[in-house]
Amino acid sequence: MCGIFAYLNYKVGRERRYILEVLFNGLRRLEYRGYDSSGIAIDSDLDSDPVLVEGGGNGGAQAGRPPYDSAPPLVFRQEGKIESLVGSVYSEADVMDLNLEKPFSVHAGIAHTRWATHGVPSPRNSHPQSSGPWNEFVVVHNGIITNYEVLKETLIRHGFTFESDTDTEVIPKLAKFVFDKARDEGGEQAVTFSQVVTEVMRQLEGAYALIFKSPHYPNELIACKRGSTLILGVKELTDANTGTLFHDVKALTTNGKPKELFFSSDLCAIVEHTKNYLAIEDNEVVHIKDGCVSILKFDYGKEKPASVQRALSVLEMEVEQIKKGNYDHFMQKEIHEQPHSLTTTMRGRLRDNDVVLGGLKVHLKTIRHSRRIIFIGCGTSYNAALAARPFLEELSGIPVAMELASDLLDRQGPIYREDTAVFVSQSGETADTLLALEYALENGALCVGITNTVGSTLARKTHCGVHINAGCEIGVASTKAYTSQIVVMVMVALAIGADKISTQSKRDAIINALHDLPNQVSEVLKLDSEMKDLAESLIETQSLLVFGRGYNYATALEGALKVKEVALMHSEGMLAGEMKHGPLALVDETLPIIVIATRDACFSKQQSVIQQLHARKGRLIVMCSNGDVSSVCPSGSCRVIEVPQVADCLQPVINIVPLQLLAYHLTVLRGYDVDQPRNLAKSVTTQ
Repeated sequence: MCGIFAYLNYKVGRERRYILEVLFNGLRRLEYRGYDSSGIAIDSDLDSDPVLVEGGGNGGAQAGRPPYDSAPPLVFRQEGKIESLVGSVYSEADVMDLNLEKPFSVHAGIAHTRWATHGVPSPRNSHPQSSGPWNEFVVVHNGIITNYEVLKETLIRHGFTFESDTDTEVIPKLAKFVFDKARDEGGEQAVTFSQVVTEVMRQLEGAYALIFKSPHYPNELIACKRGSTLILGVKELTDANTGTLFHDVKALTTNGKPKELFFSSDLCAIVEHTKNYLAIEDNEVVHIKDGCVSILKFDYGKEKPASVQRALSVLEMEVEQIKKGNYDHFMQKEIHEQPHSLTTTMRGRLRDNDVVLGGLKVHLKTIRHSRRIIFIGCGTSYNAALAARPFLEELSGIPVAMELASDLLDRQGPIYREDTAVFVSQSGETADTLLALEYALENGALCVGITNTVGSTLARKTHCGVHINAGCEIGVASTKAYTSQIVVMVMVALAIGADKISTQSKRDAIINALHDLPNQVSEVLKLDSEMKDLAESLIETQSLLVFGRGYNYATALEGALKVKEVALMHSEGMLAGEMKHGPLALVDETLPIIVIATRDACFSKQQSVIQQLHARKGRLIVMCSNGDVSSVCPSGSCRVIEVPQVADCLQPVINIVPLQLLAYHLTVLRGYDVDQPRNLAKSVTTQ
């Protein structure tokens, strides 16, 4: 998905080089989200004309003077990695003789990483997109404008020329159209920046997060959103008399003291600057001018937006979480962080043989009387819910249905007022999951959110929920969020089933097992070198099958998904009970097959599967509980992965770790980028 970052310093002297590096570093923090090109916009010098440089995107360079009195914005855009943009910016700065040491007491810069949806990756399709000559309005955009073709046709009829294939380009051109029309009717001061933006919003359909910059409104920024995440960060704003932090945006609306302000599509990009932030709501317009922040609420039914006041939140994240430390890759770091992420997920929630989930407390009675519980998610989040389903059914006695969000929407599957719909998403911004949430809300279901991202759309729009608290996950391939999701859903099952006497002993045993789970995961991580050896033996293979059943059907799906998405190797997770209904035809001595056969209610059935695969000379890799080698591989003809045995419902947390390690080492050995897999992004917020 695209990444947005913006930086405004007010009465805080910063050199142009410093401003550039803040913007570049903001983009680097967003790299993990997936992208194919990037760009920035900064100010030129008022006493010099911008120079058009090939590939730079300063397409506004014209003869004469610009139609405004402030410095023309410089737009730099490049295809490929951020470092390509960095190199081209400094190269173009030399050509333009741009003074990088020039100080600015006030300056507004915007930046963007793009993941192509409309138009191939190229400088002209990168953001910021411009209104045309002299860059009178420049915009960065995350999302998709669904009615852009209609808007484009209208603007072309009014004389606008389009240079890109993007849906985004209509936005700055529409802003210029609105501005020009208002100026023609009422003069130079006829329209404010916020009026221009709200009128643009009135014309747009689709999902978006936008940041506008314009030399008609120098040193100002405006951000707005509908359906895509956008965060405002405020740099350590302190009261001169008390030294205390302001935690109310109302103070920002009238406070013109020195400050630094940031916009970002992700908290990870602002944590190194500040922990004071505001999650912008849908249809809010945030205007930064003269060091003050004003927030307006856009409403289609009203001509003028209403002013609103919001409280700032404090970010519970440390800078170390967004750095690799001593690890080679973020995925490797996050796999090895799982003992810690599981500990933080459970911290404060397991008390005196009981589970306390404050976000669900007042809704537990409603959930217990539900007609059914529906888990809804995509990809890894769906797999985590599938792993937790058997235990929730056992403890609650309530039928539990599974729905892939996109399929639910395609079918318009029935959801009733008596249902509880549980939405699972690491980012809380997954497009299909959010659309399914809107559908469930319209149908009157109680909606529960399980997400790793505080302030996300999912967290705000559900009736209640649980924060996973796994910490920032940078790698595109979810690892620690997956295991923490399972643990959260196990705790949800424990909370829902707390009123049943018949399951009390089972609950007590699981709660005790949860306390020791991080230690057990630490033991599994000792298999790292063994999984690297296994990966080396699989480098040349073209396919991999993973068989699981019961609690570990989800493990088979998730393990295969990890290999598929990062190692770029065909892999399939399969229900072992379906082996005879087709998959058995694929078995020969060359196809590697992983069979998950740890001790649980399905153990004897998995032993039978192993025997059948062995009889057909299958190339077997068996995952079993410690000490069970002779039970699963008596002839010694298969490779064995031994893992600790834990409670059935927690075994998927243990069993997935070796497969995560296998996927990681396969990717590195095959020479692929493990943190930025081909064609994938961290959270898919556009369809």
